[in-house]
Amino acid sequence: MKIAVTYENGQVFQHFGHTEQFKVYEVEDGKVVSSQVVGSDGSGHEALAVLLADKAIDVLICGGIGGGAQAALQEQGIELCAGASGDADAAVEAYLRGDLINTGANCDHHEHHGEDHDCGEHECGGHEGGCGGCHGPRMEGPNVGRKVLTHYRGTFNDGTQFDSSYDRGEPLEFVCGAGMMIPGFDKAVADMKVGEIRKVHLAPEEAYGVRDLRNVFTLEIAQLPGSQDLNVGDQAYLQTYDGRPFQVLVTAKDDKHITLDANHEMAGKELNFEIELVEVL
Repeated sequence: MKIAVTYENGQVFQHFGHTEQFKVYEVEDGKVVSSQVVGSDGSGHEALAVLLADKAIDVLICGGIGGGAQAALQEQGIELCAGASGDADAAVEAYLRGDLINTGANCDHHEHHGEDHDCGEHECGGHEGGCGGCHGPRMEGPNVGRKVLTHYRGTFNDGTQFDSSYDRGEPLEFVCGAGMMIPGFDKAVADMKVGEIRKVHLAPEEAYGVRDLRNVFTLEIAQLPGSQDLNVGDQAYLQTYDGRPFQVLVTAKDDKHITLDANHEMAGKELNFEIELVEVL
């Protein structure tokens, strides 16, 4: 069996139609025996389904995906597991254990979002996720605009660790000041020197923002394909007007309606980071 994951910097890339790479896993007897990263050849959306079929892919794991692409994958006989996020290798292991479920609801009814709330304003997918628009004034520092490698350890105020690149065994690579990171993390790295270790405390405004009740909304199940299979506590992906996916949490559901929370799971939290600048490329 072959499993493909939309892939970027070790993570599950969150927009199927825009992915530039897939990580392809060869599986035998329920275990990964080999893997390789392959390019998408500039294909997009439905054309990617044909590309995956040509590579004999049996299962696709991804974040957000549109209805047309879902239909194209089904036509090619490729099993879809959408709504995944985080480490790509871990997502595959979860799938093989039976713990990864397809919860990738697709939403084309953005008139419900209107001006009442701003869907996905804080859609930084982890501190490693893209977050154009979260940054305030242009930051300054010798590392701004340069590709950097950092190790980090993230904790809550009670000392509980929520993430660590040290545990994964490889540093995080990103372009400083490009909006790829949460603002406070980016700002801390901007003027660091190679080998320096810095500890920072970030208020919600410097991390994933404050919780915004405008990002909690209720839709009719009949108008949201796939939502009938979701339960309270499940996570899924909807799409903005321009096709960008954003994650939501199901907080309530009855026979006709489903309530979704588009706030980032870290919204409203104070975070602490110990950051080590490993290299400036």
